Amino acid sequence: MLVTVLTATMIIGLITIITLLVMRLQAPRVTFPDAITLPDGATATAFTQTAEYFAIVTEENEILVYNRTTGQMIKRIPLK
Repeated sequence: MLVTVLTATMIIGLITIITLLVMRLQAPRVTFPDAITLPDGATATAFTQTAEYFAIVTEENEILVYNRTTGQMIKRIPLK
């Protein structure tokens, strides 16, 4: 009885892991802009994006927000 329960538990766990891997590998790929023009002297340290915008954190402690469609900088936010 114990062996049967453990075997069933392992089979269910294996099916769950395989299902999760298949779901994760079929997720849409993240797309990055081909090129980003940073202001003179700015060096990027981090990048994040949404459906409409992407943002870059610079070594100068600023967040640069760009329009995803046009690639134009929308806002420059200084960090303290």
